[in-house]
Amino acid sequence: MPNRRDFIRNSAAAMAGIAFVGCDLLAARDAQAQAGARRREVVVSGRRVKTVDVHAHCAVPEAMALMGLKVEPRTLIMEGQDRIRAMDEQGIDVEALSINPYWYKAERDLARELIKIQNEKLAELCASRPERFVAFATLALQHPDLAAEQLEEGVKKLGLRGGSIGANVAGEELSDPKFHPFWAKAEQLGCLIFIHPQGGTAGFEQRLRGNGGLSNVIGNPLDTTIALSHLIFEGTLDRFPGLKICAAHGGGYLPSYAARSDAGCVTFPERCAKVQLKKRPTEYLRRLYYDSIVFTPEALRHLAAEVGSGQIVMGTDYPFPWMKTSVDHILHTPGLSDAEKRAMLGETASRLLAIKP
Repeated sequence: MPNRRDFIRNSAAAMAGIAFVGCDLLAARDAQAQAGARRREVVVSGRRVKTVDVHAHCAVPEAMALMGLKVEPRTLIMEGQDRIRAMDEQGIDVEALSINPYWYKAERDLARELIKIQNEKLAELCASRPERFVAFATLALQHPDLAAEQLEEGVKKLGLRGGSIGANVAGEELSDPKFHPFWAKAEQLGCLIFIHPQGGTAGFEQRLRGNGGLSNVIGNPLDTTIALSHLIFEGTLDRFPGLKICAAHGGGYLPSYAARSDAGCVTFPERCAKVQLKKRPTEYLRRLYYDSIVFTPEALRHLAAEVGSGQIVMGTDYPFPWMKTSVDHILHTPGLSDAEKRAMLGETASRLLAIKP
């Protein structure tokens, strides 16, 4: 049985979510109506856009208790009423909820029980406010065959819209052949897989210590960069060409320096000989999806130039205050057409997550 110390490092982001399920949201809806709160409606060139936030966190305390964990700090817990109010103020119509993995070292039976609780609670929450919430299934990816079963059950039985996973599985790369059964199931189901970093990158813990929160500021995007690079160079994306993957935080650093991946195989071809790719490394970037959490208009413009505007979906990282102005970030980025803005704000995510217009 794993202990608290094994998991606490990877659980910080998962703890910083909402702690409500079921009827709390019904109460929030009633309170909002009584207060007459105004909901921001986003319009682009006179056309109403249903906005979708693909990167929003929550937590299920009942499941966390199985690991000896609890939701901390209390100041980051968002009750139902506050959550809906914040969405309305920011102009977020729908949130796609996810839970960052803290269970990747759990043995099989514990992992099965924990994931069952989480996915059922997520489904219950979404059923209580289907016009405001959808969710990604949580998965015990350390047991790939079990994760495949959980993904299928989450999508087909519980109505969840895809799966959320970490950028590594207790230090193992997502491209490892042991995970092929999971990727095969994800491709078969045609659902979106949301990849979120684990907070710190294996082998870099010592160098990321100190002031500035570098394990998050640098470690998180680096974790995603490494994960995507392995999926490309190890041939996972060739093996499963139908995969739909969305990478958090704009795909990390990879889209900002992608051409070096191409140049590396030209400069040192022997280093790319182990797996013969069907395309140049940078071409795979246009098959993936990315959230819009890149902070500046120039960064968003550049991301669109590298991967295609149709591959970008809006994200906030809620309840963390990384990007409280995600809607305006997209609306005010120069050079984007109205069609591109509508796609980023919600049309692309609605298609990927089967959200009705």
